[in-house]
Amino acid sequence: MNAIRRLYVRIRESPSGQTMTEYAMIVTAIAVVVYVGYQALGTSLNADIASLDNQL
Repeated sequence: MNAIRRLYVRIRESPSGQTMTEYAMIVTAIAVVVYVGYQALGTSLNADIASLDNQL
């Protein structure tokens, strides 16, 4: 029982869970910025690509 308690305390105090959460939050923030940028510039980029395609 003592070994289980020590393992539980070691897992609970491990900073790796916090680090993974921080990385997940950073990746989520980057994904939101990319999505918003795509939504803002997507139609104008599609129009430019279509224009370029017609010229070729």
